[in-house]
Amino acid sequence: MSSALDGIKVIDVSQVAAVPVAARHLADFGADVVHIENPKTGDSWRVYQAGQDTGRAGAPSEINYNWENFNRNKRSATVDISQKEGQEVIYKFVETADVFLTNLRPFELERYNLQYETLNKLNPKLIYAALTGFGKKGPEKDAPAYDATAYWTRSGIPYMFTRPGLPQSGFRPAFGDNVAGLALAYGIMTSLYVREKTGKGQEVDVALLHAGMYQLSFDIAGALATGLDHEDWWDEPPPEVVAAAEEGLAPARAFYRSKAPNPLAGRYETKDNRTIVFVALQPDRYWGKFCQAIGRGDLENDPRFNSREAREENNAILYPMLDEAFAGKTLDEWRPLLEGIPYAVHQSMREVINDPQARANDFFVAYDHPTHGRLEVLANPVMLSETPASIRMAAPEVGQHTEEVLLEYGYTWEDIAQFKDKGIIA
Repeated sequence: MSSALDGIKVIDVSQVAAVPVAARHLADFGADVVHIENPKTGDSWRVYQAGQDTGRAGAPSEINYNWENFNRNKRSATVDISQKEGQEVIYKFVETADVFLTNLRPFELERYNLQYETLNKLNPKLIYAALTGFGKKGPEKDAPAYDATAYWTRSGIPYMFTRPGLPQSGFRPAFGDNVAGLALAYGIMTSLYVREKTGKGQEVDVALLHAGMYQLSFDIAGALATGLDHEDWWDEPPPEVVAAAEEGLAPARAFYRSKAPNPLAGRYETKDNRTIVFVALQPDRYWGKFCQAIGRGDLENDPRFNSREAREENNAILYPMLDEAFAGKTLDEWRPLLEGIPYAVHQSMREVINDPQARANDFFVAYDHPTHGRLEVLANPVMLSETPASIRMAAPEVGQHTEEVLLEYGYTWEDIAQFKDKGIIA
């Protein structure tokens, strides 16, 4: 039996999770997926698992089950895309490919000459699928992002899942990447279908932040329609109940934090009680910049903290220092200092629907409702360059189109009258 995507050639220039899992879905259905890896380092996702070199997540095992899960059914080829000759190799692949996937940030795509416009000239039938953290437009289009920051934290999920005095809901690796990966794969399949009809390729654009908003769309729809935040209509417990709950949970929080090996992948409270979440999965890369940002340059070369292993060993000393630093400034004071470091802020529903980056990337769309007038809703998280999603009508009233549909399928007005008499239709 042949597979659904037999004959489809895919070039996967990505790493970590969201885009690789999108490519894996295509591979599962028979596409020939070539995963491009750096000749020296490979895909960093190869070691993000307990028992795999520097990895710390997941059940300890010498079986690299995490890598298998996200990259089965693929072939791997090493190409250094930072070199011109390496870019020309990718061009050669693209000339006969059906799909190109990437999670390189916009400035990296420009640096490595792999923009949509460049590859589209080589192969106008190519489906070019790109995933970003915060969208490909706006002031933060090049900001570093992970699913724990862009998808989870910034979209408002912790805000809606956590009530005052109660512990924050936990997060698991690639939780948002899997949703965004499905969205990207869906966009690719839609584009392949369009290509069958038109012969033309197009660009598929998905953002982790938009995917997180989509997952929380029940609450975001309510905030957009009413302007109300959760705290505006939900009865919160009295302050004394919140204080008692927080006091009782303090030992548990301290215990779990002591087991967290990477202080650059943790939560900190600001002077104005806002929560900042960092996800630097390559902590040594960001440690110096992080120390300078928080005004503790003295920590950068301190032998107790100047390596991943040292910070893990001395995290009981380091965490209080970082807590004190973050408690010294408000969120607005921290924002410009933290630019370029992977982080996100717990946002309320009101902040989410007014997020400047979301607005810059058209994550919301307005239409005219026949009853309620102008309504704003969350846009489809799969954005296609040539055949975009659109809102053509409001959600229907019960049975609003019954007669219209029956007539389209060949029934007569006499048939419709009989159906009504018998109670078959309303």
